[in-house]
Formats: sequence, C-alpha cells, structure tokens
Amino acid sequence: MSQEQNQEAQQFPVAKNEDVEFAAEVADKDDFEAAARAQAADERQENQ
Repeated sequence: MSQEQNQEAQQFPVAKNEDVEFAAEVADKDDFEAAARAQAADERQENQ
C-alpha cells in the first residue's frame, strides 16, 4: 500500500457493529473457534 493510500485509509472511521447473538449453550466446537477468530480479528483492527 502506498503512503497516499495508507493516509486515505486512516481517514475513514472504524465502526464496530455486531448484531449476532452467541448462545454458548447451543454452540459447538466450530462456533467457539469462529468466535475466537472474530475476537482476534477485532483486536488486530483496534490495535493498528
């Protein structure tokens, strides 16, 4: 990414809008793995 593109990208606000309900009592292994990956991705985005 060029410096100009990087500067343009930094001008956009980052929004976090999640409307997915996670029900641990009915979740399976794949659901827990997906939730962990989503959390890790959120943390990477917030710490850039």
